[in-house]
Amino acid sequence: MKKTLCALAVGATLFTPALAMAADVKVYGRAHVSLDYLDDGADYNEVGLSSNSSRLGFKAEQKLENGMTVFGQIEQEINFASGSANDDLEFATRDTFVGLKGDFGQARVGRFDSPFKVARGPVNFFGDQLGDIRNVTRAGNLRFDERNANTIEYKSPKFGGGFNVIGALSLHEDNSVDNEANKDKAYDLALTYKEGPVDFAAAYEHYEEDANRGERDGFRVAAAYKITPELNFGGLYQYLTHDNDVANPDAQVFGVAADYKFAPKTYLRGQVFHRDVDADDANATLLAVGLEHRLDKAVRVYGNLATVLNDENSNLTPWSQGRSNSVGGTRGEDAFGLSLGFRYDF
Repeated sequence: MKKTLCALAVGATLFTPALAMAADVKVYGRAHVSLDYLDDGADYNEVGLSSNSSRLGFKAEQKLENGMTVFGQIEQEINFASGSANDDLEFATRDTFVGLKGDFGQARVGRFDSPFKVARGPVNFFGDQLGDIRNVTRAGNLRFDERNANTIEYKSPKFGGGFNVIGALSLHEDNSVDNEANKDKAYDLALTYKEGPVDFAAAYEHYEEDANRGERDGFRVAAAYKITPELNFGGLYQYLTHDNDVANPDAQVFGVAADYKFAPKTYLRGQVFHRDVDADDANATLLAVGLEHRLDKAVRVYGNLATVLNDENSNLTPWSQGRSNSVGGTRGEDAFGLSLGFRYDF
C-alpha cells in the first residue's frame, strides 16, 4: 500500500504540470478528526481519537471545442488518526468517476454516492460526525446509503425553476465483470429541487436478488426550509423493505432536524429521528445536539452530544457511521457519546 501511494504521489508530481496545460486540475482534501467519549451502556466507556471520513482527492475539468465539458475525480480516504496504519486500504476508495456535461445535462461513470444516499442532503446536519443520521437509516441488511461500484448516472438539466431528475444503474455491485451472480444490479431514481430557501430530495432504490445483503427496496424523502436566513428546519421519512422480511423486517425512519446560526460564525443544531421496525421491541431513537464555530471558511471546531435509545432487541449507536472510532452497541442498552471535533477543508 505504501509503495502504491508513493508511486501515485510521484506520478501526480510529474504529470500535474502537463495536465494543467489542457485541463483545470485541483488537489483538495479534508482533515476531520475528533476526540470522543463513547459509552455503550454496558461494559465499554472509553475516550478515543477518530478520523471522520477524511480524504485526499484530485479533480480535473476541461472545456471542449464543441461547448461540452469533460470532468473527472479521484478520491481516497485518509486516516488522520492512525496515519499509514490502514495498509489494507486500496486507492480511490471514495467517489471516483469520469463524465461529460453540457446542455443535455450530466453523465458520469465510476464509483460514487448513489442518488438515494445523496437524497439525505437536506437534513445532513451531522454528516460524518457523532450523531450522523445514517446511524438509524443504514442498519443491518436494510442498507441503502451506499457508494456503488460500476455505476452509470445521468442528471438532467434544471427545469421548472430548480428541479433535477437523476437516474443511476450499478451494473456489477461486487466490482467484477466475471461475477457469477447475474442479478446483482442496483437501480436508482431521484428528484431534487433546490432554489431559494427550499431544499428537497426524493429517491427510490432497488437492489436485485444476488446483490450483497439481498433483494430490497428503499424510498426516501427529505426536505429543508430556511425559515429565516439564520434558521434552517428540515425533516426526513424513509421506508425500507427486504425480500426476506422475516429475517429483515420492514423499517421506517422519520424525524426532524434544525440548524440555527445565532452568531456570525457560530451554529447550534439538533435532531431527533425514530427508527420504527416491524418486529417486537426493535425500535430505536437517535437524538443529537451540537455547537459549531467556524474559525475561517476552511476551518471549523464543534462539540456534539448524541444518544440512541434502544428497545430490548435493538443495539444501534450514534457513532457507527463515517468514523474510525467505533465499537458495537449492546442489545437493549442506550448508547451515549460526546465528541469534540476539528475539520479543515483544503
